[in-house]
Amino acid sequence: MSVYLSRRDFLKGITVAGGLGALGLPLLSSAAAPADWKFGPPMPVASGELVAATVGDSMFVMGGLNDENHAARGYVYRYDGKGKTWTALRPMAVPAHHIAITTMNGKIYVFGGFTKPENLIAWQPTANSWEYDPQADTWKALAPLPRPRGSAQAVAVNGKIYVIGGACSNAKGNPGAPIMRGSNAHIVVNYVDEYDPATDTWRARSDMPTARNHFLAAAVDGKIYAINGRIGAVFVTLSDVMDLVEEYDPATDRWSLKGRTPTNRADVAGGVYNGKIYVAGGEYQDTKRKMTFWAVETLDPATNTWGSLPHLHVARHGFAAAFIGNELHIVGGTFQSDGMPGAASPIASHEIFTITG
Repeated sequence: MSVYLSRRDFLKGITVAGGLGALGLPLLSSAAAPADWKFGPPMPVASGELVAATVGDSMFVMGGLNDENHAARGYVYRYDGKGKTWTALRPMAVPAHHIAITTMNGKIYVFGGFTKPENLIAWQPTANSWEYDPQADTWKALAPLPRPRGSAQAVAVNGKIYVIGGACSNAKGNPGAPIMRGSNAHIVVNYVDEYDPATDTWRARSDMPTARNHFLAAAVDGKIYAINGRIGAVFVTLSDVMDLVEEYDPATDRWSLKGRTPTNRADVAGGVYNGKIYVAGGEYQDTKRKMTFWAVETLDPATNTWGSLPHLHVARHGFAAAFIGNELHIVGGTFQSDGMPGAASPIASHEIFTITG
């Protein structure tokens, strides 16, 4: 027996049912997919270019990008890990996509990202900095980033927050100028800016050795690790990917090469649990291939060794990832590589892996 699915029906199945196997059709059977990943309640909307952070027993998913006009959606959704329900919260004060996010003392901090200029299909780097209070569902503006950029990473260590890497305009004297979608009018940066929430002030720290964007940064035992990423450009159609891991010690303000990852990829996401860094998903293109990844790999910085988990059910990039306790949650994203006119594949799929070891 043969089964034919139109593209419309296929995408609908991914978004509503939460994944390929959930369609229940022989052609798309989930029999070969890993049993360890379970589907959770899908996010209420399908979107890519999301980020996530955890406060208590809840995961907060923010951001989002409209694939048709490239406007920032500014979503804020809370997933209750105990009740297993989604709730829409107050949107971002200024919607942006490719934002950097981290948590400290029960608050969520959001930095930079790209906004959409009026009447332009462009990404405009912003220096906006925000503190979001999950209890009050309110936003408060903070001292802006010293240097506007999007697709950076933010990591909290010992009472300070480090905003690392990203991309901005290459317009002379105006790094916040709009970047036309698909253009090369920008640069990838290696900036490291340290934010002190106690004084609402910034200071520049030592640059990361390798400029990158669309990467993962995470902290273990007071050190920050920059993993994978996109080089050369912020847009996947113009960029390449990398496998380098670089370690930053905030105490000495020094970077060092840690090694290589098992897989070259970018637009990854993940989290930290029990001293290990989890790196999932991602995207890659060259002149012959366009692909997304479903691999999930783990770095143990204490031994500088890599392991792996069973792969995701749905390969994806531009997704949100966070731990709630010992559960790794993967939400949303896009299951095909971007850059194909008229072809967008945002999903609401939500996968959960429980760490038992």
